[in-house]
Amino acid sequence: MLEIKNLHKSYGQHIALDGVNLQVNKGETVVIMGPSGCGKSTLIRCVNRLTEPDGGTIRLGGIDVLSLGNSELQDLRRKVGFVFQQFNLIGRLTVLENVVFHLVLGGMDRDEAWARGRSVLARVGLKAAEERRPHELSGGQQQRVGIARALVTNPEIMLWDEPTASLDPILVGEVLEVMEELVKTTATTMVIVTHEVSFARKVAQRIVFMDQGRVVEEGVPGDVFARPSSEVGRLYRKLLVN
Repeated sequence: MLEIKNLHKSYGQHIALDGVNLQVNKGETVVIMGPSGCGKSTLIRCVNRLTEPDGGTIRLGGIDVLSLGNSELQDLRRKVGFVFQQFNLIGRLTVLENVVFHLVLGGMDRDEAWARGRSVLARVGLKAAEERRPHELSGGQQQRVGIARALVTNPEIMLWDEPTASLDPILVGEVLEVMEELVKTTATTMVIVTHEVSFARKVAQRIVFMDQGRVVEEGVPGDVFARPSSEVGRLYRKLLVN
């Protein structure tokens, strides 16, 4: 499904990705963890070229992502759901309009777009909020709108960039609950960047630990948390023990 080989990205003198290799199978849920600044977010932003890598290869569903022209890239992005750290909602639009905005922009029939939008809002528990504006919602609700917006295109893969990072601790649980339900009830391939250890242990089929721009360890949760071989893995294990 997703194959990344020898991926490199630098910002000036800072090396964000230092030859990353990663393969994600169709339908698999992979959680990427590691300290802040280790390259996690840069890695998944390279998948649909929100960030342009300096070198390496990315193949998604057999497509060479880095060779795509602009129109082809836009077509690919419709197959990739992306949930951001920040909610990135349009304040003047209603919740439903935010969810269907890109569908309508892409030429979909308005009635079909609205029906899809209402369906995904129901899935994230916001059916009654479709006419509200973002400023009328809590942070957790705004992030659930962001999740609905990513789901509405029926993506082949979902990329999650620390979706609870901007939330107050009391609101984190409602978003993790929605995410966990989606993992359980869909066959969508998911790559999730998060620091939420207990959540990762419950939903991931594979954990990938990164440090200093490299993958330093990967495996099933039961193994990497019980018997970590990397320093990063040992630090996360301490969080579970404590």
